[in-house]
Amino acid sequence: MPKVKTNSGSKKRFTLTGTGKIKRKHAYHSHILTKKTKKQKRNLCYATLVDRTNLKQVRSLLAMR
Repeated sequence: MPKVKTNSGSKKRFTLTGTGKIKRKHAYHSHILTKKTKKQKRNLCYATLVDRTNLKQVRSLLAMR
């Protein structure tokens, strides 16, 4: 059986934590920042975990069972 390839875009966007969870960055922090509040921009800069509803989909993109 052939090896499963990892999706190139997703390996740049997601990182694995030590406990096996998947970290992601927030969207909407790259441009059109003038109309966003300081609080909104500050909260968008932090990384967060992938929600469990999307976990199966992201794991398949990263070629993890």
